[in-house]
Amino acid sequence: MSLVLGIGLRSGTSYRELRDLVDSALAGLEPAGVTLIVTVDGKETEPGLQRLAASLGAPLFTATKLELSQQPVPTPSAQVDRLAGTASVAEAAVVLTGAELLVLKQASARATVAIGRLPEDAAAESPVNEATAAPGYPVGERDVVHRVLAERRDVRRGFLDRPIADDVLTRVLESAHRAPSVGLSQPWDFVLIRDVATRRKIHDLATAQRDAFAASLPADRRSAFDGLKIEAILETPLNIAVTCDPGRGGRHVLGRHADPRTTWFSAAIAVQNLWLAARAEGLGVGWVSFFEPGEVAGVLDLPAHVELVGYLCVGHVEQFAAAPELVRSGWAARRPLSWAVHQEAWGQRGLPGVEPGAVISGDATAATGEVQAGGAQTVRLIVAEVAAAAQLEQAEALVVQVGAERPEADYGVLWRPARTVDEAVEHGVEVARDLVLQGVGTIQLELASDSAEAAGMARGVRLGALACGVAVTVASLWRDRAPDEPAEVTHSSA
Repeated sequence: MSLVLGIGLRSGTSYRELRDLVDSALAGLEPAGVTLIVTVDGKETEPGLQRLAASLGAPLFTATKLELSQQPVPTPSAQVDRLAGTASVAEAAVVLTGAELLVLKQASARATVAIGRLPEDAAAESPVNEATAAPGYPVGERDVVHRVLAERRDVRRGFLDRPIADDVLTRVLESAHRAPSVGLSQPWDFVLIRDVATRRKIHDLATAQRDAFAASLPADRRSAFDGLKIEAILETPLNIAVTCDPGRGGRHVLGRHADPRTTWFSAAIAVQNLWLAARAEGLGVGWVSFFEPGEVAGVLDLPAHVELVGYLCVGHVEQFAAAPELVRSGWAARRPLSWAVHQEAWGQRGLPGVEPGAVISGDATAATGEVQAGGAQTVRLIVAEVAAAAQLEQAEALVVQVGAERPEADYGVLWRPARTVDEAVEHGVEVARDLVLQGVGTIQLELASDSAEAAGMARGVRLGALACGVAVTVASLWRDRAPDEPAEVTHSSA
């Protein structure tokens, strides 16, 4: 017999209380028969409920308040209806699965439970059966989720002088706190900063870093940067510092031992959750990264073992722009999804349902028009076996190192080791495309190595640039020029 447990509970209900209640309700029934536990959305993160599901070896599913409110229940409660939006969470959860109610709602101080029996055919089709997939959201709800994802913006302008209600902020923080984390370590904390004096100190740090970054740019890029706003630290009523404790959970956090980076990935996902929830609540969020994290940690007096992951400016806004500011300003463009999807192996690009192919000459030509250059930036692109310090003296220089040895970290050097000439061509096409997306309108290409891989890289850069309508000048010819290529082309219109 396959049993379903419907459970309603208040926040903070202990495992012991839940287990005692369930054991009492199961009197005369076999606990091993529990194949499904259902509760209302938002309660699935309760530690006591999670432990109960683990102890019974049953999967935990949730239903929306709307779904539960539409189920007929034998023992409705007006008080529960007011608090939970449904007349009986426990009984409605059981009825929703199609189970026959065996045990009506039983209650403890902070929880309720009801038990149902799935018909044999329903049990065979229950979500625990690997042959049947759990349903997605209805179309309308699904569209809302995708809309929030599409309309999230990094906001720096148009904030209103209006406080954020406590209940709204709590909902946003709850969403952030529901983020997945490695080994359920939940390494994040949220520091809420309203004090103007503190925010002014953070603002001064950001201003100094903005000036330093501007000074590092080529003249054409610096001019474009001058029109961009990088923060709203003082314009928003609230700043939130999201931190990470790399050691949270102790020595044996599940899943962290092989890749410690997962701790920081977890904190970053919490930031994304916060951002999406804020958008749903009509709040703008801007992530500020123009400062050294240690300096901010000093201003906020963070403990030495706690690291800053994100600094967010949050508040109500006049409007949400139809497109990101960097796109609207022409600073950068979105990368097409088709460039980012690889099937089975790196380089075999193609969307689902499309035959994948390598990014080589034919593919680059086929991509003509997919992204068109609109920037005025000029890049001096040097293809070399090993980057030399002298090559980086000019701000507009970018070295593509094709040698196998990893260079020291430097944003002026792209490490693109190629195992074959074809792979070098692919890397070159991708480098050119990515530069176009960052506002490059002219590439001055120099070949500083006579290896076949360097020549392939240079050829790929040229192919990718021409496909995107970028002007290309060349300072040297490569030896393995393809038969169908002209010996010398100095501009994409030639």
